Amino acid sequence: MQTKLKKTLTYTAISVAMLTSSHAAFAHCDTMEGPVIKTAQVALDKGDVTPLLKWVEPTEEQNITQAFEKTLKVRDKSSQSKELADMYFYETLVRIHRAGEDAPYTGLKPGVDIDPAVALADKALDSGSVDKLVKILTKAMESGIRERFSHASNNQKQADNSVEEGREYIASYVEFTHYVEGLHGLIKGGAAHHDEH
Repeated sequence: MQTKLKKTLTYTAISVAMLTSSHAAFAHCDTMEGPVIKTAQVALDKGDVTPLLKWVEPTEEQNITQAFEKTLKVRDKSSQSKELADMYFYETLVRIHRAGEDAPYTGLKPGVDIDPAVALADKALDSGSVDKLVKILTKAMESGIRERFSHASNNQKQADNSVEEGREYIASYVEFTHYVEGLHGLIKGGAAHHDEH
C-alpha cells in the first residue's frame, strides 16, 4: 500500500510540476545544467552570439551582444580569466532572460538537479516524441483523481452515521474537489498563457 501511495504521489508531483506556468517550468534556466547555460557555453566556444539572442527580448539584444564581446576579449588571457568572464556572462544572460519572463533572478544554481518533469519535457523535445511525457502526465492525473474520488465516495456512504463520519466525508470531499479544481485551474492557466503569446 505504501509503495502504491508513493507512486501516486510521485506521479502527482510530476503532473503538477508539468502543468504549472512557464515561470515554474523554465525555472531550470537558472541552473548550470539548464538550456540557457548550455547554449551559452557552445556560443562562447564558437564566438557566435546569434544562438543566444532567442533567450532574450529584442530590446536586450544589444546588451547581450556587448556583454558577449567583452567576455570573448577577456576569456583568452588565462584559464582563471576564462572562468571569471564566462561566469559573468552566464549571470548576465540568465538575469536578462529571467527578467523577460517577469521572473526573479536569484543567482545561478550550480549542481542543482533539474526537476524530473522538466527533464522529461526536454527529452521529449530532443527525441521528437511527446508520447512518454503524455503517458506519465495522464497516468498521474488519473491516479490522483481516482484515489481522491474513491476516498470521498466511500466516506459519503457513511456520512450520515455520525458527526465524526460526516466530518471525515467533508474532509475527503474538500480534498477531492480542490484537487480537481486545482488541476483544471492549471490547465486553464496554461492555455491562457499560451493564448497571450
